[in-house]
Amino acid sequence: MAKAKSAFVCTECGAEYRKWQGQCSSCQEWNTLSEVRLASARPGSGAGGTGRAGYAGDHSRQIVDLGQVDLSEVPRLTSTFAEFDRVLGGGLVPGSAVLLGGNPGAGKSTLLLQTACKLAQQRRIVYVTGEESLSQVAMRAHRLQLPTQGLKMLAETSVETILAVAERENPEVLVIDSIQTMHLEDIASAPGGVAQVRESAAALTRFAKQTNTVLLLVGHVTKDGTLAGPKVLEHMIDASLLLEGGADSRFRTLRGQKNRFGAVNELGVFAMLEQGLKEVKNPSAIFLSRQEEQAPGSLVMVVWEGTRPILVEVQALVDESALGNPRRVAVGVDQNRLAMLLAVLNRHGGLFTGDQDVFLNVVGGVKVLETSADLAVLLAVVSSLQNRALPRELVVFGEVGLSGEIRPVPSGQERITEAAKHGFQRAIVPRANAPKQPPKGMEVIAVDKLSDALDAL
Repeated sequence: MAKAKSAFVCTECGAEYRKWQGQCSSCQEWNTLSEVRLASARPGSGAGGTGRAGYAGDHSRQIVDLGQVDLSEVPRLTSTFAEFDRVLGGGLVPGSAVLLGGNPGAGKSTLLLQTACKLAQQRRIVYVTGEESLSQVAMRAHRLQLPTQGLKMLAETSVETILAVAERENPEVLVIDSIQTMHLEDIASAPGGVAQVRESAAALTRFAKQTNTVLLLVGHVTKDGTLAGPKVLEHMIDASLLLEGGADSRFRTLRGQKNRFGAVNELGVFAMLEQGLKEVKNPSAIFLSRQEEQAPGSLVMVVWEGTRPILVEVQALVDESALGNPRRVAVGVDQNRLAMLLAVLNRHGGLFTGDQDVFLNVVGGVKVLETSADLAVLLAVVSSLQNRALPRELVVFGEVGLSGEIRPVPSGQERITEAAKHGFQRAIVPRANAPKQPPKGMEVIAVDKLSDALDAL
């Protein structure tokens, strides 16, 4: 018999080595290499254990001119949730693999169970649970008042058994909850390990590509919020979605981190109710639940999430520091960017905050990942520093450069239009984003520098 080959794989980045070493040369982490057995190559199956050569079927062996490729769009399947379809780029694509991650209790299994139960009324769905018994899933479906007829359930963790059942049932959608509980008989390691997660996901993804089945995988996350398992798992799948939301909040945000069939950083908002997750079709109205009396340090900004603008409120609190090193605390925005903006405010705005504690919060638990919030953050800080409330009908967006200039941001016209729909009457925006004809009832103030924005207040 041929000797079984093995390799040492880093659990953080997925790099492979021929022998063990204390530190991974790729990600510089210590003691992260674990030994895995490599599956022997079978005739006609392509190289290695991932079997990537079989993903595209026999078409991968043919050379085709790019101009002759059929451009007819593949019909998508609706997930029965408009917000879910938005994040996916328009719906579920046959033959795609979608990975849904999130913290424990975020609602991953609830979202997929609601989707599967509703889709099962008109599609062939197989729901595989490896963490819960069938009775537990049935109790949850009954509590959520979901239609249970037509949904095929399977409590199994063996990938070979799951593939055999899937070949017999020929489902249109296959749900795996979760990938960390799956295992292959040929891999000599415990479920959840690097080798098991990688090879199990590869086998399931290969089946989905060859049979045009929609594969929905549930993935666990680590304590720092990243998807658990080898990094190669995120390269195998077509879309990576993250369901965020704390246990103390009734709202959940579904964000696309990778999507081969749509825009990344698309945001879907859900509300966790007794009947499960319910989509929020107007997120701006949720994030703008403000008090009647305007307080200093509060300001509304327009951020761009995927393909739509969303109005959120940013709050700043500037207080005299009793410490030698004043604190800079930011929730929802990058803390390093806050420190940089405060330096710009000191240099080009003439307002010193070096002896003040600065606290910043984005209302609603939204994480702002773009630079259009720079100007709103600075004006909120100025409002709290001067203890003067800003007008309720004011909305602000724009990027602030290190020299104090106000830079334009993408989709400025759409942001202003969205603010006008919600009743805002004044907007401070970069001059390059100022429309030639502002919306009716909206006064647009175009600024070039930070000093101009401060004068406009």
